[in-house]
Amino acid sequence: MYKGKFNKTKIVATIGPATSSEEMLQKIIHAGVDVCRLNFSHGSHEVHQEVIDRVRNINKTVGCNVALLQDLQGPKLRIGKVDGEIVLEEGKTIRVSIVEQLSTTDILFVSYPMLIQDCKPGESILLNDGKVALTFTQVIDSQTMEAEVVAGGILSSNKGFNLPNSKLSVPSLTEKDLRDLDYGIAQDLDWVALSFVRTAEDIVDLKRIISEKGSTMKVIAKIEKPEALDNIDDIIKVADGIMVARGDLAVEVPLQKVPLIQKDIVEKCLAAAKPVIIATQMMETMITDSMPTRAEITDVANAVLDGADAVMLSAETSVGKYPLKVIETMSNIIYEIELDRRAYFKGVKPNPTSPSFASDEVCFTAVRMSDHLKAKAIVAMTKSGYTGYKVASFRPQSNIYIFTDNQKMLTTLNLVWGVRGLYYDKFTSTDETFQDVIDTLKEHHLVSKNDYVVNCASMPIHKKQRTNTIKITHVD
Repeated sequence: MYKGKFNKTKIVATIGPATSSEEMLQKIIHAGVDVCRLNFSHGSHEVHQEVIDRVRNINKTVGCNVALLQDLQGPKLRIGKVDGEIVLEEGKTIRVSIVEQLSTTDILFVSYPMLIQDCKPGESILLNDGKVALTFTQVIDSQTMEAEVVAGGILSSNKGFNLPNSKLSVPSLTEKDLRDLDYGIAQDLDWVALSFVRTAEDIVDLKRIISEKGSTMKVIAKIEKPEALDNIDDIIKVADGIMVARGDLAVEVPLQKVPLIQKDIVEKCLAAAKPVIIATQMMETMITDSMPTRAEITDVANAVLDGADAVMLSAETSVGKYPLKVIETMSNIIYEIELDRRAYFKGVKPNPTSPSFASDEVCFTAVRMSDHLKAKAIVAMTKSGYTGYKVASFRPQSNIYIFTDNQKMLTTLNLVWGVRGLYYDKFTSTDETFQDVIDTLKEHHLVSKNDYVVNCASMPIHKKQRTNTIKITHVD
């Protein structure tokens, strides 16, 4: 079993030029990376293929289970070309057009053909991560609107823009996304993140495509639109995981609302036993500096205390100057915070009306028993991964070891808080299997004599039904 750095809160690292070499991938994985994010807004399939092959080679060589997360670009809206830079002055009027042309202080080209159909006077257009803001004042013709500059600033070519108040008709999956998705499915990646999710139907549509192509890839909904917040309960219900994508989210909603939105979403995901990732600007300073700010340290710490499954790095590891040091620093923050009991015992009691209530109650009780016994480990055997998700959602202080004969599940579960996966395919008698599991943990020095281990299993074990049994083992 892999002996690298392990914290319960996982680290997602975006891979780019700064981290794509086999040597650097080995270093950051050893330092604590659990999931490698492939950002399909950048890079060719050939470039991503090199990273996929290297990560899988490292997994095989050193015995780790690093997961691969494909992040689809989605319908990213951008302005057109600008001659150098332009400065929009507050109070001035400007035309916004869907006719491709060089943008100036008089007219701004935007790459959204449905602009006139979807946007109304009084609605906003936010440019360059919200640094520049316009308000639409009137429709001029079928291709042009007039707007007033309400927050001036500098614009350069291809800057992104957001339409936070408008109900957009653009599909959540673009043609590029569909091509990239086909590639991700062909490569049997573990997770795929869908950008700019608005409704549960966006996730349902994506999962249908994945299923029709015979894939088991899990779907993460990126929450970065006000409409997604309106539908968050339904989105969590159908998604396999959630990403709080604070970059665009803080542009589309008042930025002071984001901290409580983040906490609310984490709580909802804990209750639903769905993994949740906190993303964007966690260690932004370390793109160029060798140390984070005190505020960034606190931001990471608060995500851990809230109960997030994972914290994510973007430019810090993809193009930053200190990719290894940022992983080491983040890992050290997580380690320190996880020494505190406030990081544990979260989630909600199982719902008696749920079809899985009996199984959920077993998992819940196992976690409470692990606390009372000061157990070294909670062990579960799973085919679907459900027991792993459920036990983890209660955030036990004991280590969680999941044994499965589903090889793909080992990497998929590597995103989930606290879970360490081990391959096991000898499900015979209950007693023999329990003993095998304890022997394996002892062999890898994960438990010792006189430790307590809480086992969750399904009996009879060969039927692989829902979890229905707890066994306490006092290691001899």
